Amino acid sequence: MTNLLSPGRFLLRFPHFTPSRNKTRVGDLVSLNQHYPTRLGCNSMSQLTPEADAADSQKDAAKEENSEDVVVQYVVLRRDLIDTWPLGSVVTQGCHASVCAIWANKDDPHTLEYCSPQHIDSMHKVTLEVKGEAQMLNLSEKLKAGGIAHKLWIEQPENIPTCLATKPYPKSIVSVFFKKLKLCK
Repeated sequence: MTNLLSPGRFLLRFPHFTPSRNKTRVGDLVSLNQHYPTRLGCNSMSQLTPEADAADSQKDAAKEENSEDVVVQYVVLRRDLIDTWPLGSVVTQGCHASVCAIWANKDDPHTLEYCSPQHIDSMHKVTLEVKGEAQMLNLSEKLKAGGIAHKLWIEQPENIPTCLATKPYPKSIVSVFFKKLKLCK
């Protein structure tokens, strides 16, 4: 038992786990924080000033006011394909449409906000489903008529409309087009 515990350090000794290779030092944690900062940054609660606290309160109030108007991207998949194609293939189709819709509208103010550094880790997507091809084409026509920018992804060379994705929009603008659709499960 004395071989298992190192005096004063309480490190277990195993042949594949050597302390020199696996010790975590405070300096390692500090450098890790510099390379991988958290969303909170380096501020601790003890470093908050009254001005910073007031600014945070204002930000929280603004978030509450805009909680209904979050910028969101809708992705719509076909249930008939989900039931017959490999899941990875259907997910890939949705990814194609999503990226294409964002890239085609990369200079749009809502897209810039959606992809901005302060929002990149908190994107909002809603993935819905329609029954089949006819419903997908019908939805695409309704979106066109409503002036909603989107990408109807058509898989080639088969020429199959597989899914669609909108560009990022405030939820209040686009949610009305998707109210009757089911969440994709």
